[in-house]
Amino acid sequence: MSKCVVVGLSGGVDSSVTALLLKQQGYEVIGLFMKNWEDDDDSEYCSSREDLNDAVSVADTIGIPIEAVNFAREYKDRVFSYFLREYEAGRTPNPDILCNSEIKFKAFLDHAIRLGADAIATGHYAQVREVDGLFQLLKAKDDSKDQSYFLHRLNQQQLSKAMFPLGQMLKSQVRDIAREHNLSNHAKKDSTGICFIGERPFREFLTQYLPTKPGDMVLPDGKVVGQHIGLSFYTIGQRQGLGIGGSRETTGEPWFVAGKDMAKNRLIVVQGHDHPLLLKPQLEALDMHWISGHAPDTSRAYAAKTRYRQQDAACRISLCADGSARFAFDQAQWAVTPGQSVVAYDGDICLGGGIIK
Repeated sequence: MSKCVVVGLSGGVDSSVTALLLKQQGYEVIGLFMKNWEDDDDSEYCSSREDLNDAVSVADTIGIPIEAVNFAREYKDRVFSYFLREYEAGRTPNPDILCNSEIKFKAFLDHAIRLGADAIATGHYAQVREVDGLFQLLKAKDDSKDQSYFLHRLNQQQLSKAMFPLGQMLKSQVRDIAREHNLSNHAKKDSTGICFIGERPFREFLTQYLPTKPGDMVLPDGKVVGQHIGLSFYTIGQRQGLGIGGSRETTGEPWFVAGKDMAKNRLIVVQGHDHPLLLKPQLEALDMHWISGHAPDTSRAYAAKTRYRQQDAACRISLCADGSARFAFDQAQWAVTPGQSVVAYDGDICLGGGIIK
């Protein structure tokens, strides 16, 4: 019997080509469309109906069955509630990372196994390799699309069941394959919004769930230069939407968010991209997760990213007794943001990561 693989069909071109490739390779393929958001499903920003139609069209073209499953409750309980708690505390979480570990590779994986799947597959740009019984998460061949950063919280059991057929491909090749096989979504724009929530004006969206709490925008010395609407609605390194005009006392350089004083409800802002307050030579990370199940050898040098699409930065990692870790970088990192993830690499191997304190 051929191996059964359940593919997370999102309606996008990447997952569609994933399903096509697996079918061509002789696997028994089942498509699974996940619906994970219901609050304003009829709005212009939530495209789940259109996405489902695209997924069904692709499944029909490829010749595979497709099922739709609703994980909205799991998403709200496991991902969105955390997302709101973090913003309320003044931090900037990355919901895509939690969405992968809790929904796509937990709720979805559990459902797929109940369907009789031997493995699941997604359209992520990453690779899995087994070495001496240990599963490694590797970067994708296409550096510009690599998504190992978002997958760094997967564990051995999850990786043992995961397939990423696009890991060795370029995005341009994926679109070419979709076009050659007449997939209706071959030219569909990639989604860049919040995981399952869609692309929307973010501050407006957040105000539906969190109260505004205006306060002062201040310079590092405490001088008031403007007003903010609530610390939850800003992130370190933010430049747009500050609304600070120029004056004779300012340098004319752009303004950036450099910090938050939660106790006094003050937003600290500075001028200039390379202001010292925006550059951090080290950081502490909590809730560390190591993919192999154990921490790396700290006598060696590694690399890390403090945000997606950032170049790997050389660093040293030291471990703390409480399970947290310290990352000391060879060069100071720009706009290190509490709540975001720092992800460690040994060459192309993703080691794991944690939440920036």
